[in-house]
Amino acid sequence: MHCRALIVLTLVLPAVLAGQSPPTPELPNAVMLQFIRFADIFGSRLVAAFDSIPAVRYDYRPTPSQQTIGYIAQHLEDANYSLCERLGVLKHPRTPKDSLSDTLKAQWPKDTLVERLEASLRFCDTAMERVAKLESPALASTLLAFETDLAEHYSQISSYMRLLGMVPPSALPQRARVAIELPASALSPYVGVYELASGLELDVTLQNGALHIRSSIGNAAVQLWPESNNDFFAKGVDAQVTFVRDASGAVSGLVLHQYGRDRPAKKRRS
Repeated sequence: MHCRALIVLTLVLPAVLAGQSPPTPELPNAVMLQFIRFADIFGSRLVAAFDSIPAVRYDYRPTPSQQTIGYIAQHLEDANYSLCERLGVLKHPRTPKDSLSDTLKAQWPKDTLVERLEASLRFCDTAMERVAKLESPALASTLLAFETDLAEHYSQISSYMRLLGMVPPSALPQRARVAIELPASALSPYVGVYELASGLELDVTLQNGALHIRSSIGNAAVQLWPESNNDFFAKGVDAQVTFVRDASGAVSGLVLHQYGRDRPAKKRRS
């Protein structure tokens, strides 16, 4: 499985004038982060699906009137660029290969198609991260169109996989993880509030000798099971947390690992 691991909360903005320091970038707010999260889910599932299908089956289609697996892959790449360019000023530079017909691109090697699909999703990651706040109906419409397209094509490719006797990524069991025991004294330094994005915090508490994590947008608290002194995982959901310490050894933040992404969060208060 290919994972798209990007530190999405570090945005780089150009200086207004030469010689000036760049302005402090604005983090995506909680609303935009939900759109980014949804794209993470289906983007990572799509890449995993295409990556798991054997190259010799990329010409498969259930009926003559349907698209082949290779055709779907190249179509997704083009659709991603077309939709995500509407989110701002970011543009994908076109090459002669982009001008080839869809039927020719559908016959590219599997590795080429998967690599180009991943590149288009990274482009969309960057475009979405630059939308700090969702304030425009046009932007909302474009985001919904992009994410609906990802979900619909994941449903499509999942059906193909089932017909080929394969299990789609979302139906695979989670990787087995083994919890270790840590005393409450080792867990207490992790207690605190961590800012994942503007308006979105993660509250880590210690209850009955175990760590629990809860987001500020209303989700129920989830227990974190220690896998090492700094690494924890949740059961029933594919999510892991790594706590980070500063040079003095104090806990300064965490990294949330989920949907193929690594999202840092700074510790704001204990």
